[in-house]
Amino acid sequence: MATNRTTKPHEIVERALELSTADGCVVIADEQSSANLRWAGNALTTNGVTRGRNLTVIATVDGKEGTASGVVSRSAVTAGDLEPLVRAAEAAARDAAAAEDAQPLITGTPSSPDFTDAPGETSSSVFDAFAPALGEAFARARAGGRELYGFANHELVSTYVGTSTGLRLRHDQPNGTLELNAKSPDRQRSAWAGRATRDFKDVDPTVLDAELAVRLGWAERKIDLPAGRYETLLPPTAVADLLIYQMWSAAARDAVEGRTVFSKPGGGTRLGERLTELPLTLRSDPNAPGLESAPFVIAHSSGDDASVFDNGLPIPATEWIRNGELARLTTTRHSAGLTDLPVSPSFGNLILDGGGDKSLEEMVAETERGLLLTCLWYIREVDPATLLLTGLTRDGVYLVEDGRVVGEVNNFRFNESPVDLLSRASEAGRTEKTLPREWNDWFTRTAMPALRIPDFNMSSVSKGV
Repeated sequence: MATNRTTKPHEIVERALELSTADGCVVIADEQSSANLRWAGNALTTNGVTRGRNLTVIATVDGKEGTASGVVSRSAVTAGDLEPLVRAAEAAARDAAAAEDAQPLITGTPSSPDFTDAPGETSSSVFDAFAPALGEAFARARAGGRELYGFANHELVSTYVGTSTGLRLRHDQPNGTLELNAKSPDRQRSAWAGRATRDFKDVDPTVLDAELAVRLGWAERKIDLPAGRYETLLPPTAVADLLIYQMWSAAARDAVEGRTVFSKPGGGTRLGERLTELPLTLRSDPNAPGLESAPFVIAHSSGDDASVFDNGLPIPATEWIRNGELARLTTTRHSAGLTDLPVSPSFGNLILDGGGDKSLEEMVAETERGLLLTCLWYIREVDPATLLLTGLTRDGVYLVEDGRVVGEVNNFRFNESPVDLLSRASEAGRTEKTLPREWNDWFTRTAMPALRIPDFNMSSVSKGV
């Protein structure tokens, strides 16, 4: 999308605030750049670089019934577009009913020292070391009789937040994803691997190709299994997908109102209840090495777990589950007041620590008989009261016997609740950075261990690959 790069984002923010005649105003400028590579059949197919700007203006108007808010977002904003955008937000606020989540705008947060600096930008140079290694992976795959498909994407978003109460905050968020799929020439065998990265300096496609070659070898022997409950090793990527959905369902207000798996029968929440006998701690930390995320709230709209009035609110490190016990549920300032619980803003990363030190390979070696999954996909909610989810396995389910993989089995549909899975998990492996397969368009910064589930419910056989 076209954008006027001569107008600096902090100047756009300041000018929008100057134009505002509302009682309160929040302006969020997002400057985004991305670079990508795509490949198929062991050859690059496309590459590209994009740039974009998005501006969100949140106007608040105090009335007899309370404070109303109006939110308008537009892309490719230039200086000439500002006044109509600000006026549109003010008109939306005047036409709106009082906002249920209304709170005084945040004050007192120290300004970011780089607020007036130019936005960060990524470029194709982010792949300078990665691209030659990818070429080497193509050559190895070609020699080994397999075909590689996939893509690499790197994005850098510089976000500037300014408010009429004096906040001037900025956060730069790099985000990289690598997905690699290996197929046999007859397309009968497929294996997937993915990685999340900040800069593509810590991912090696030749290592992933070697891993996928082993999995394609496992798949040369096909074994049919019926639906049922099986001891199952969930790799970190699958654990991430399940726990991301669990946290998306962890709003305190919903729990207090009796609508979620975290509601206590008879009223209240399950806070303080033991969810698992394993010493599992689920946490978020904006400063977690390699998983750094925004240290303050950036809310472009209000919802169950976010409020535009909370923009700029500091986000502390938070333990959601502590040593197996439910410790926190997500709250805005408004829902914290309604539920009489601490303010616990939504998060930009998710980490599960289980105290284990075994790799997934070591856990396989200690398995008498069970299934090893690659990943999950098409995850959908069945019952919010229990957080029962359904979905499919994909790109390889393997049978383990006496500590070694003996072949590939058919895919399954599963029916499980992540909360229930935590209660039944018998072992957690070593925590490592991972890329969720299902949710990586929305959430990528995770670190998870593999989990051993004694009786994972494969509810039916699936014909998917």
